[in-house]
Amino acid sequence: MIDALPPLRDVIRTHDLRAKKSFGQNFLLDLNLTARIARAAGDLSGADVLEVGPGPGGLTRGLLAEGARRVLAIEKDPRCMAALAEIATAYPDRLVVIEGDALDVDALAHLTPPIKVVSNLPYNVGTELLIRWMTPKQWPPFWDSLTLMFQREVAERIVAHPGSKAYGRLALMVQWRADARIVLSLPPEAFTPAPKVSSAVVHITSLRTPRFPANAATLERVVAAGFNQRRKMLRAALRGVHPQIEAMLVAAEIAPTARAEEIGLEAWCRLARLLDGGQA
Repeated sequence: MIDALPPLRDVIRTHDLRAKKSFGQNFLLDLNLTARIARAAGDLSGADVLEVGPGPGGLTRGLLAEGARRVLAIEKDPRCMAALAEIATAYPDRLVVIEGDALDVDALAHLTPPIKVVSNLPYNVGTELLIRWMTPKQWPPFWDSLTLMFQREVAERIVAHPGSKAYGRLALMVQWRADARIVLSLPPEAFTPAPKVSSAVVHITSLRTPRFPANAATLERVVAAGFNQRRKMLRAALRGVHPQIEAMLVAAEIAPTARAEEIGLEAWCRLARLLDGGQA
């Protein structure tokens, strides 16, 4: 069925789908690459898939061709609706297209678990969507895995380890509740139009429970305070978090003279538990 659909360049020309910066669009037209991204999400045959920002539908076609049970594609650009409708016709009852903002759509109203999220995310909302998916009111989340395209710099921040410049709040937020790895790198010329930066696909698999016990709000608050002033020693950066923060750091086995980027996830969780009046 995918071979019966017209080439993506013809689709873009037919529907006048020149990428718009206001939508953060960079189209991936190589169907071999879109198939690789779909396969990076694992076995799709028993899962529903959420795709954000499908554009002309290159990745959408890859997801359906790789056997996704059902795909929900949320697209903000009304110009793309006709192109996506052509794909829906080729895959009856397996593609649902919603015109709207992914930040406002209740995906669960249209999908049945297990659910995988697979998207070439628009650069202008990618990080915000990831944070929303990683911080639901209840854990585990509605999704089993996220396979997402980001700017290479953002991808490296997600998988970063202590001691690196890329390590920070995003790495801790993701790695506290999930496994994350970069599975594919793409140069700018893989896209139309070519962005100024390289891109990478990150595969994130949710854990049933966080790696270490901690209250999510407390952990986020203390990590944010530490990295908002990452050049300062923690005894200074966290001064506003607790009046006896130096003693708290020592009890959590963290050197008060250390900086945020030197502290691993487990130690941050120990500190969060102490701040909540618990045991390290």
